[in-house]
Amino acid sequence: MAKQSAKGTMTYTWLSIPIIIWTVIPLLWIFSLSLKSVEALSLPDANTFGNFFPKQPTLENYELIFTGGARDLFVPALMNSIIVSLIATVVAVILATFCAYAIARLDFPGKALILSTALGVSFFPVISLATPLYDLWRRIGLFDTIPGLILPYLSLTLPLAIWTMSAFFQQIPWEMEQAAQVDGATSWQAFRKVIVPLAAPGVFTTGIITFFTAWNDFVFASTLTANSARTVPAALAFFTGASQFEQPTGAIAAAAVVVTIPVVILVLIFQRRIVAGLTSGAVKG
Repeated sequence: MAKQSAKGTMTYTWLSIPIIIWTVIPLLWIFSLSLKSVEALSLPDANTFGNFFPKQPTLENYELIFTGGARDLFVPALMNSIIVSLIATVVAVILATFCAYAIARLDFPGKALILSTALGVSFFPVISLATPLYDLWRRIGLFDTIPGLILPYLSLTLPLAIWTMSAFFQQIPWEMEQAAQVDGATSWQAFRKVIVPLAAPGVFTTGIITFFTAWNDFVFASTLTANSARTVPAALAFFTGASQFEQPTGAIAAAAVVVTIPVVILVLIFQRRIVAGLTSGAVKG
């Protein structure tokens, strides 16, 4: 039996290798583009490995987006991405925590309908909301503002966050909270010191999902902003070359590498917590 299990594990390992290669190659290609000069982008002889990697790597594309002509477009957009993503994550996690706790612990009419509606809203096409929000935001003064981006992000992430976190709260034995109250803790103290720490994997997973959603969004960022609140995914569409005949491929690749770094770092540092959060609520005990 052990031999069969080991054989199956090796089979899955070998099958995963092509998938990993298929995933990594585009990332390496973007990184190599960010290191190419304008000449290397247009001359295959200036590159190695079949025009894959430049013979003389350069950081001029990174200098362009941080200190050069693209600085005024990229740096403010990067700051907007950080601000919007962090605020949307914090607000979504706090609201989803309280809402999911109430749904998991309290019995009230329409609870199943609320969960079903939340799940349905989370799968609602984003593009169908862009035009109505654009018209509404211009009328009430939220167009091209930070709150004007955070609110749509919450409408996307909160339903899924509530659904996910309610499953985690249902895994926590009700007796633990009752025991804390018997020992003299108030309902708030029991929730804060007992329930929230036990649901930490679910809270963390919800925060990661919310952050990635806000960080990678393009539809809302390009539709509901003009300049002041534009984030990096939308700003990349406005990159231009030194002339009308030059494509800003290297600068776009450098910006793409920069905005990918935080995501990679978060996944590498917190991968165990992410996996624990995704699996701990999968089966109701």
